[in-house]
Amino acid sequence: MTQIEALDILKLGYNVFLTGPAGSGKTFVLNKYINFLKDNLVDVGITASTGIAATHMGGTTIHSWTGMGIKDSLTKGDLEELKTRKYLRDRFDRTQVLVIDEVSMLHHFRLDLINEICQYMKNNSAPFGGIQIILCGDFFQLPPIARSGEPLAQFAYEAEIWKEANFKICYLEEQHRQTDSAFLKVLNEIRGNKLSEEGMKHLLSRKIDQGLTLVQTKVKPWSEPTRLHTHNIDVDEINNRELGKLSGQQREYQMESKGRKPLVDALKKSCLAPEILKLKVGAKVMFVKNNFEEGYVNGTLGKIVGFDYEGPIVQTARGRNIHVKTANWMIEEEGKPKATIGQYPLRLAWAITVHKSQGMSLDAIEVDLSKSFERGMGYVALSRVRSLEGLTLLGLNDLATQVRGEVLDFDEGLRKISNKHLAEMMSLPDMERQEKQKKFLQKVSPVRTASGRIKKVKVSTMEETRKYLEAGMGLKEIAGLRGAKIGTILDHVEKLLAEDPKLDIRHLESEITPAKFKKIWGVFNSIYGENRELRLSPVMKILGGENSGFFFEHLRLVRLFLKKRGM
Repeated sequence: MTQIEALDILKLGYNVFLTGPAGSGKTFVLNKYINFLKDNLVDVGITASTGIAATHMGGTTIHSWTGMGIKDSLTKGDLEELKTRKYLRDRFDRTQVLVIDEVSMLHHFRLDLINEICQYMKNNSAPFGGIQIILCGDFFQLPPIARSGEPLAQFAYEAEIWKEANFKICYLEEQHRQTDSAFLKVLNEIRGNKLSEEGMKHLLSRKIDQGLTLVQTKVKPWSEPTRLHTHNIDVDEINNRELGKLSGQQREYQMESKGRKPLVDALKKSCLAPEILKLKVGAKVMFVKNNFEEGYVNGTLGKIVGFDYEGPIVQTARGRNIHVKTANWMIEEEGKPKATIGQYPLRLAWAITVHKSQGMSLDAIEVDLSKSFERGMGYVALSRVRSLEGLTLLGLNDLATQVRGEVLDFDEGLRKISNKHLAEMMSLPDMERQEKQKKFLQKVSPVRTASGRIKKVKVSTMEETRKYLEAGMGLKEIAGLRGAKIGTILDHVEKLLAEDPKLDIRHLESEITPAKFKKIWGVFNSIYGENRELRLSPVMKILGGENSGFFFEHLRLVRLFLKKRGM
């Protein structure tokens, strides 16, 4: 099934299990559907089985979203207590569609609990209380882990509700990560538990003794592989040690946060970008968020080649320079952010654990699979890298090339069911399919006009900036939320101040250090005095140019305060 065909089935309103091999574009399809729903003002719950997966989607964990937490069972009293929480009642009243990503790591009994909670909160005995449920994941990926005292961990497809929910299966067959046909064949053979002699030869051609390096690689010489670790060793220690070997000034970027502390703490814990990002020129980094417009995805590798006012400049393995802007991760309610964290979407990338690499597309990895302790772990690690030439193997054991037999059997069944469901959809005439999609949208979307269009209130881009300013947000935070450059946000602030001189921008003074602010202010006054022409270039010349650590954005910010004083 293609991505477009899967999207067509999702829009019909069925409960869906979206699956496919690593790199088949599952998250891309999810985001397309989520954006479609949001464009039509449909309230959608965006969740995942783990915090890391949830932050990639811009959502929260399903445990937090439903209110079940870490419980493995719920009494009638527990359900009644959940219903006393107004925010939960409001959430379930609004929600028409619920997305749960990385379902392979969700315990079977928890999927039953989610169903139980949805039915109780919606007062509806239909599966999941009548909410459209979208499960997404690949059961060849990391399995659920049972903590001490919990029931035996089984995959979500063992849940009682799995059959009752009547999921349409959308099995994506295309490959959007691996472009190397020989390597893709190896991965498919491992996935099918039938690695051929030729496939093993391909893998062994990338195996070396620890300490040596492979020269057969198309990645840049400086782009040494990211070390994937199968065990939870202290990768931070490795990364900090490598950073310490670099000469030059270290830059530190503090994560910004806003909102209720428990929600902010949950976001910080699950975000792969660190609270304090420490960087130097030459540092090996990876992006930890998707931004197709800026030219990177979660897992894109690069090195720091410089810094500007916006932040770090990263050169990717393909030679492109990206001027990195801050990104935001948030928890939303009713379309409003309840908690937000902002940081450059980067982390040091000399080392990372296999677990944290899930969902990433990496240019080059170095991994020791001689320590694989579970079937399927080798597939998870190997499927992170784009090509065979980007793979360096330090070791390999038998478990690394095996997958769980019960998962293989179930997966083969999913493929057949997916083909059947695709044939059913394709048999519908285009007009009938579009009419069914329209009826589902009318059922779940807000009131429409007589013409069928949604009543939307357009907010100008300037008013959006004003709203964030009045909420006390800084320039970088606003730029991250708006997907804009800081210079653009400064343009907005200048125009807003011209229209409303009483606009409170005092909090923006802390965007630069007091010493820099004072120095720039002094130079402006020494040149212009009471003259409010306030051109920037003469000031920058006296300050010593951008190589002196001052940027035009610094000057524009101080000029805002000078102009405001004279208004």
